[in-house]
Amino acid sequence: MFQLHDRVAIVTGSGSKKGIGRTIALALAKQGAAIVVADLNLEGIDDTVNAITEAGGKALGVELNVTNKESVDAMVEKVLAEYGRIDILVNNAGISQKVTVQDMTLEDMTRVFNVNMFGLFLCTQSVLEPMRKQKFGRIINLSSVSAKRGGGVFGGAHYSASKAAVLGFSKNLAREVAVDGITVNSVAPGLVNTEIWKSLPEEDAKKVIDSIPMGRPGEVSEIASAIAFLASEEASYITGEEIDINGGSHMD
Repeated sequence: MFQLHDRVAIVTGSGSKKGIGRTIALALAKQGAAIVVADLNLEGIDDTVNAITEAGGKALGVELNVTNKESVDAMVEKVLAEYGRIDILVNNAGISQKVTVQDMTLEDMTRVFNVNMFGLFLCTQSVLEPMRKQKFGRIINLSSVSAKRGGGVFGGAHYSASKAAVLGFSKNLAREVAVDGITVNSVAPGLVNTEIWKSLPEEDAKKVIDSIPMGRPGEVSEIASAIAFLASEEASYITGEEIDINGGSHMD
């Protein structure tokens, strides 16, 4: 199940060791997809590409600034020149900042929205034409439990707001492109066992864990597995959905 052979998948923000992008890229590659490792971190791109190829997969590294339209369009052109198609887009690139609303600046708000929402928009818009032409596409957007319950894990109100915007954008787009064979879904992780989590002070970490019924953070592999499912043929009738992966810390 969840075989992705002959599929081409772009995973933004997949060069960093700190987040979940690299694990997502590896999971999709394991299912047979050719992976486009897109990131600003050139060293991280090489590391992820090497990890995929050493495991027997296919990968192409592309420097990407998601906030710059020319950079995004150049990436898409490069992928089409290399593979001739784009089947899957995982909008994973994101940033956060721990700051109160009182101390937040307009520059803080703009910076977070530029990456988390506007960058996601630019990448999505750029892949729509090739996906529409081939009558197939899977767009999977990373939101957060913070979008649904108003913070409580990482980041400030600007982070929560940007991730909430992702949910509304995804549902609207799902309606627009369903007739073209393109599905659009969101994944909303809760606390995940990453380097960012490990850097939390012990007291803060305990408060977060105490709010999770399962009593533990999620593993990056658990997020990646859900994304692999949404990218697959088996998820062909799921669109406009938001998948909560949070150990029960938020339940709709």
